[in-house]
This record gives sequence, structure tokens and C-alpha cells, in this order.
Amino acid sequence: MIRAFVGVRIDPEVVERILEIRFKLPESGAGIRWVRKENLHFTLKFLGPVEENRIAPIAQSLGDNLKAIPRFEISAKGIGVFPGIKRARILWVGLEGEGLRPLAMTVERALEPLGFARESRAFSPHLTIGRWRNFDGSPERLGEEIDRWKNHLMGKTQVNEVVLFKSVLKSAGADYSPLEVFSLADPGTHL
Repeated sequence: MIRAFVGVRIDPEVVERILEIRFKLPESGAGIRWVRKENLHFTLKFLGPVEENRIAPIAQSLGDNLKAIPRFEISAKGIGVFPGIKRARILWVGLEGEGLRPLAMTVERALEPLGFARESRAFSPHLTIGRWRNFDGSPERLGEEIDRWKNHLMGKTQVNEVVLFKSVLKSAGADYSPLEVFSLADPGTHL
């Protein structure tokens, strides 16, 4: 079995700016487990454990469907938490870009015939940057921090490709490596 997901890599300069946040979140950063620099990415679809013989059909379907999607730009902007301020578990950076929703829908359409159910949660593009096991800080202070950062632009990433990643869980955290890379279309090209 291969633990797999479909995602987008983030520009290294943007990653560096995002990582600076951890030094600027006073009490809110207490007790948080930060995502490693090399693991910051935007997950389009988590596939879970997949039989090795299913990887080729998955890659084929993604390649066929993604080749018509034009390249686009996304912005990393603002921070937030899931599920909410009083029970914060995930700290995230928001992502914005007109091409995000069509890209996510294309991935869903490509994988649904292969037995992967469509995502039932509302589409909320973000990068997970940290996780709390038990947030024990002040929800009010965390709310102030989120408000302070809500319009902070951390940079832009050109989305030229989508990656089918393999995830290997280790004691120090997950290691991600590409199984297949799918180039998106030049915006001037009409297929």
C-alpha cells in the first residue's frame, strides 16, 4: 500500500515568509507542533492508503484531466485556525487564486470514477503550518493574532504543475516524495 495525496508545491520564498510567522506569534505559538519546511504544500485531495497497482490508473486519469487546466497564480494571505478559536487544533495560512476551485474540481472529477469519493466539506484552500495537541492559550489572544494577520500577504506562487505525492510516516514526521508530476497548460494554449 502507498499512502498518497494530490497537491501543489509552494514557492520556496513564500515558504520562508510563512515560516517567519512562528517567531511572530507570541503566546499563540506555545505548544504548537510546526509543519516541517519541506512538507509545506497545498493538498488538493488526500487519497489515503492505495494499492500499488492503482497508482498508474490514478496518474493516467489525473494527467488526462489536468492537461487542459491553465497555469495560474495563488497568494498566501492571512492565518486562521480549525475548527475554531476556542478549540484550535490546526493553524493555517489562507490561499487565494481564481484557478484554485476549478483545479480542485478537476482533481475530484478525475478521481471519482476510480472510487475516490468527492470531498464533502466546503472548499477552503489553505496550508496547514502547525498543529496543537491541546491548545491551552488564550482564545482571545489567538483571535487578536488572527485579526492582526488577516490581510498579511506572504507571497505568490505560480501553479505550473500538480503532484501525486507518496507519504511515508516516520517517527520524526511524514516524508513526501513525488510519484508523478502533471504540467498544467500554458494559458495561451487552447486544447
